Amino acid sequence: MNSKATPPAAPRGDASPQPPTASKTSAPKSANNAPADVSAVAELSKRVIGNVENAIVGKRKQLVLSMVAWLSGGHILLEDVPGVAKTMLARALAKSLGCHFKRVQCTPDLLPTDVTGTSIFNQKNSEFEFRPGPVFTQILLADEINRATPRTQASLLEAMAEARVTVDGKSYTLNPPFLVIATQNPVDHEGTFPLPEAQLDRFLMRFSLGYPSIEEELRMLDLLQFKHPVDSMSAVATAEQLVAAQQAIRSVHVDPRVRHYLLQIVHQTRHNENLALGGSPRATIALFRCSQAMAAIRGRTFVTPDDVKKIIAPVMNHRLILRPESRLRKLTTEKVLEEILSEIAVPTISS
Repeated sequence: MNSKATPPAAPRGDASPQPPTASKTSAPKSANNAPADVSAVAELSKRVIGNVENAIVGKRKQLVLSMVAWLSGGHILLEDVPGVAKTMLARALAKSLGCHFKRVQCTPDLLPTDVTGTSIFNQKNSEFEFRPGPVFTQILLADEINRATPRTQASLLEAMAEARVTVDGKSYTLNPPFLVIATQNPVDHEGTFPLPEAQLDRFLMRFSLGYPSIEEELRMLDLLQFKHPVDSMSAVATAEQLVAAQQAIRSVHVDPRVRHYLLQIVHQTRHNENLALGGSPRATIALFRCSQAMAAIRGRTFVTPDDVKKIIAPVMNHRLILRPESRLRKLTTEKVLEEILSEIAVPTISS
């Protein structure tokens, strides 16, 4: 019996919306629009970061990195201990742009269909109907992703790479802008399934939030005294504006000398004596796109070497594998990247 899949039903309440039509997005038509578009990107980022800071205290650097990843169309892996506002960061980003948000608590018994959805037989009309899973949203939080089995982890790969999901031979396009924020605890490894290198490479960035200072934690207690500030947050921009900004950053100019500088860094990781695995071509593309986003957030229409340096660690540290002997010498991928950067001449770019 052939199953007949139907498109996801119209959203109800918290369900994901249907993909917007092309007329809703105002992408730049030419490189001549770059200055105006980049100015809009900088203003959008400033509003979103400022709004999120009403709920997330003292994490400006991480918020900037989150915006860089979102503007670049990539996904984020947050590796940190419990209770440092990883979930709140995802919720605050979603509320700031009026995006739909869903959360998946990863456990060993979580099935791929629990993430992507499945086809269910409707006895009334004798047809199979597709019931979309939580991946049909705009910001998906995959909490403790390393507690899910490799099969369930892999169910996110198509959504992360192509912004679509294939179930029962039928493909469904996800509603843009689509962002996966996955978390994992770097301390508790009991009953976990570590992400393989190939899957780590699918994440654009990996970074941590870290503990707040005493002053920041005091302010946090003041904010949380009566209710959580995330609950009262309102949108300061729209999802359509973010999609347009994602297109606008591609107009940011990258000088050939900066391109060569970026390529030198990646190629040095492939031949470094302390590394068993260097950066892939996907890492090169990630550095290129993130440097464009960083420049746009700073209000510039061109990339500088400093933009590359700012995002080199979160973009590269999870894509590199240390040799066993280097690990015994207490080396880290961050230290190796610092050594590589110190050995490469920085090009001079005039404005």
